[in-house]
Amino acid sequence: MSADFLTDSQVQNYGRYAAEPNEVQLARYFHLDERDLDFVNHRRGRHNRLGIALQLTTARFLGTFINDAMQIPAGVRHYVAAQLGIPRPEILSRYAQRENTRWEHHALIRQHYGYHDFGDQPWSFRLKRLLYVRAW
Repeated sequence: MSADFLTDSQVQNYGRYAAEPNEVQLARYFHLDERDLDFVNHRRGRHNRLGIALQLTTARFLGTFINDAMQIPAGVRHYVAAQLGIPRPEILSRYAQRENTRWEHHALIRQHYGYHDFGDQPWSFRLKRLLYVRAW
């Protein structure tokens, strides 16, 4: 990602939680509806269900996936875990012990929700074309 327009601080904090989300943000970005619950509950193991739910909700909130789910604020982990009926969100430490799990979950989320990486073709071209048309 070219980040020539971002300050050093912004580059350093990109894709990270700056602070604990407030109640309005939790309700807006971290609420799991029936479609989300159906998607998440098809995963094996509570730690994988919690992990993929946190990847999904983090992508909604930050606009990108997070590499280390343990960097997600405790309030978010508890909020999402409660919706899944998981009493101890500490099980998240078992999530993605296999590196491929995280990448597979990213791909599943992109496919199921229609998310795209705008750094990849043809999405990069489409985004540039859209921005060009709007700018001129």
